[in-house]
Amino acid sequence: MATRLVHPPKVTSDPYGAVAPPLYQTATFHQLSAVECGEYDYSRSGNPTRAQLEAQMAALEGADRALAFCSGMAALSAVLRLVASGEHVVAGDDLYGGTSRLLAQVAPGLGIEVANVDTADIEATRAALVPGRTKLLMLESPTNPRMQICDIAALSRVAHEAGALVVVDNSIMAPVFQQPLALGADISMTSATKFIGGHSDITGGTLSIRGRELAQRLSFVQNAEGAGLGPFDCWLALRGLKTMALRMERAAASAAALAAWLQAHPLVRRVNYPGLPGHAGAAVHATQASAGGSLLSFETGSVEASRVVVEETALFRVTVSFGSVTSLISLPCYMSHASIPAAMRAARGLPDDLVRISVGIEDPADLLADLDQAFRKAMAKVGMEASGVPPARPPASGREAELLARIALLEAQLHAQAA
Repeated sequence: MATRLVHPPKVTSDPYGAVAPPLYQTATFHQLSAVECGEYDYSRSGNPTRAQLEAQMAALEGADRALAFCSGMAALSAVLRLVASGEHVVAGDDLYGGTSRLLAQVAPGLGIEVANVDTADIEATRAALVPGRTKLLMLESPTNPRMQICDIAALSRVAHEAGALVVVDNSIMAPVFQQPLALGADISMTSATKFIGGHSDITGGTLSIRGRELAQRLSFVQNAEGAGLGPFDCWLALRGLKTMALRMERAAASAAALAAWLQAHPLVRRVNYPGLPGHAGAAVHATQASAGGSLLSFETGSVEASRVVVEETALFRVTVSFGSVTSLISLPCYMSHASIPAAMRAARGLPDDLVRISVGIEDPADLLADLDQAFRKAMAKVGMEASGVPPARPPASGREAELLARIALLEAQLHAQAA
């Protein structure tokens, strides 16, 4: 994967042999004549830089075609266009806040009925599907922000039996760690804002699609609604792809170390990280992904304690989103998932004290020390004794942490096979 990221398929011609892909920062293209058009005419309909990004994403995910959109939500909105008025969508009940808003507030206005279900429960998902009427099953695995796991392969079979297409939001894992199309999904959506760009400086989303007819339908929507990603953002995404494996592997190794530390901390009631052996979905995750990833969440039981932890960290930026070289931290119920009504959040088991961390590429010892000092302040705030808590010990080196994370994943895979 790391080699393929650095050596993409070439789909544009360059007379100068530039090592970096050329940037075609143009809105229009000179045509061959007044009556004969060339390959490109208007960047909304197609641009060589976007074509290069789309070709590489298709190759990475084993897709017949990929499409680059101006945001991940624009990509998912295009997918929703596959569903007609009077038809039905089944979606997970622990989704990114923007996806929940799209399904709860936009879909009904289009005459589309949406049913939310715990997609970690295969039989509950099967029961929610209405053969002949359900046209789309929307999944996340891991989910955002509770990091729940669903069996993509099993759910794809169940959905296809009911005549529904399957789209997986793969933003947390990206093609480096998980490839939904190989597991049976029809569409894989990856937010380019996250690990593809990797530096919090672009907004974009990609769809990798299995089946040329389905790809053509989505390409038509992309062009008709003008949702294509601009050339410069495509160029930045192409640059980000080259280092995506390095960034993700480093961050995942650090996340495994932080998750283990959090799990042992007296202020933490629950840690959600699929790389931990005790995670409810660890065995399933190990069969379909190659790492635990770099996103995790935890609960303290106290909104005040969680707030102090978030605000007192120095290296973690308090911000929405994830997948950056910089470590990020947030209270999802007040930020990325605030658009979900409080009663619905409570019903879905999304507590207000939940803290989400996106681990970056900083030295893991520094991140751990930063969390330690923030936790001590939080404990003092809520009246807990911190003197008995041992100081944070530096984790293993980056290479050692990566090897330990891989060993843990292999053990989970072996356990899954034995089961």
